[in-house]
Amino acid sequence: QVQLVESGGGLVQAGGSLRLSCAASGRAFSNAWMGWFRQAPGKEREFVAAISWTGTNTYYADSVKGRFTISRDNAKVTVYLQINSLKPEDTAVYYCAAAPRGSPINRNVYDYWGRGTQVTVSS
Repeated sequence: QVQLVESGGGLVQAGGSLRLSCAASGRAFSNAWMGWFRQAPGKEREFVAAISWTGTNTYYADSVKGRFTISRDNAKVTVYLQINSLKPEDTAVYYCAAAPRGSPINRNVYDYWGRGTQVTVSS
């Protein structure tokens, strides 16, 4: 069983930055992709960013390109999401997820999810 635990969320003013972390344990190494999704109240969960297990490939939603950066540590057990130039519309619960295969943009390919960390951006 894969365990994913997010941290780093909080209340930040617009234009500020946050660094989210996702600690993975269990069988995380068997997954091809680690991704970040977010969900605002009343909206569907949407793709934010993903990184291959090797760190070679990354994908970003158009809405976050240039502001968000996904990365992983050398041990490949922790994935990060550096968020810069935060906007009020970035407010959401951010989820870390792991997928063994498939398109990293498709939320349905992710088998494991963390419980999320709240990011709130004030104007």
